[in-house]
Amino acid sequence: MPGSFVDPTKETFAQFRALERPGPVHMLNLVRFREHAAYEDGTVATGAEAYASYARESGPVFERLGGRQVWVGKPELMLIGPESEAWDLAFIAEYPDKDAFVAMIRDPEYRKAVRHRQAAVADSRLIRMEPGVPGSHFGEMSGAKSE
Repeated sequence: MPGSFVDPTKETFAQFRALERPGPVHMLNLVRFREHAAYEDGTVATGAEAYASYARESGPVFERLGGRQVWVGKPELMLIGPESEAWDLAFIAEYPDKDAFVAMIRDPEYRKAVRHRQAAVADSRLIRMEPGVPGSHFGEMSGAKSE
C-alpha cells in the first residue's frame, strides 16, 4: 500500500537507539489492519486474526524483557486530523528502557512472530514517548520520570 508504514526504517531505528535517556520508554501504537492478511505463503486470515497471532507469539518475549501494556483502546472517530488516519487499535506499551525494546526486535522468537504483524498491518504509527507525571492542569506535564 503506497504511503503506508509497517516497519521502522534503518535510519529511524538508529535514531531510536541513539536517543539516550535512562528509565522507561512508552511506545504509542496506532494500528490499521488489512481486511485480508497478506502472508507470503498464502495463509488465509483477516488482518485482525493475523495481528492476534503476532500478539500471542510475541507476547512472551515482550513480557520476558520486562514489557507491559499500559493502556489499550479502540479508536472510534477522528475528531481532529485526517479521516484517512482511521485506526483499528491504539495502545501504549512500556519497556523498562530502550535496550529492552532493541532486545525484543532482535530476539529470534520475536523475529519469527513479526511475520504475522507484517501480514496483518495495512498502516501503523509507532511513537516513542518519555513517560511524564500529569500536572495540575489539563494537558500539563509536571515532569518526566527521568528527571
